[in-house]
Amino acid sequence: MGTGGPADVWAQGDAYERYMGRWSRRVAEVFAARLGGPAGLRWLDIGCGTGALTAAVAARYRPEAVLGLDRSPGFLRVARAAAPAPALFAVADASALPLGDAAVDAVVSGLSLNFLDPPRAAAEAARVVRPGGLVAAYVWDYADGMTFLRRFWDAAAALDPAAAELDEGRRFALCRPGPLRSLWSGAGLVDVTVAAIEVPTVFSGFEDFWEPFLSGQGPAPGYVAGLDAAARDRLHTRLAATLPTGPDGSVHLTARAWAVRGRRP
Repeated sequence: MGTGGPADVWAQGDAYERYMGRWSRRVAEVFAARLGGPAGLRWLDIGCGTGALTAAVAARYRPEAVLGLDRSPGFLRVARAAAPAPALFAVADASALPLGDAAVDAVVSGLSLNFLDPPRAAAEAARVVRPGGLVAAYVWDYADGMTFLRRFWDAAAALDPAAAELDEGRRFALCRPGPLRSLWSGAGLVDVTVAAIEVPTVFSGFEDFWEPFLSGQGPAPGYVAGLDAAARDRLHTRLAATLPTGPDGSVHLTARAWAVRGRRP
């Protein structure tokens, strides 16, 4: 993960898991299943966070090696505790990967490109993968398909127009099919495709929805952390009144990510 803006904090892996990890792991499993490829390859996961994608690759593809890199030591502590062998992790910047040219067979990245320097990260991924090797990534569809965040920011902006400037749907124009395709092509990758991944996000009740926004990890929780008690209560009340709630109190939403892939010629 990186630091994409003034409200973006990525430091506490356990808090991130409560906020986003339960959904990001579902997307990682679908994404990994679509990648394909033989056993015994060398994989690199850039911006690996708490290791959801690294773990999915390690479990599914029996790699010779899989290395997860991230700038947050706190996230990597969680990743190391959960990922199966042969996954390894190290602190590193995606803009200057500590690997030589053509060092790995495949490079992947999950939910981190928009928090990095995207052109530099894509260029570095293309540099370290071997000719013919896969480069693939996915990001949330913040503008529309990540519905629990869409509900949050719509409610926040209705109460505080200044919140609209922090909305990831506005900030991260990259997270759409066209810009992702252009990013990959601009890095010199070929056979570029973009596809949607959608998973259910079911909350047992409103507090299960709300409590992760108090974690302080990421743009939306960072915004909540900056509110005074009265403003936080108003947002809590508005969200509770506007979310679709089932007879048992559960909240059923969906989360969509865009996945881009290509190969080094």
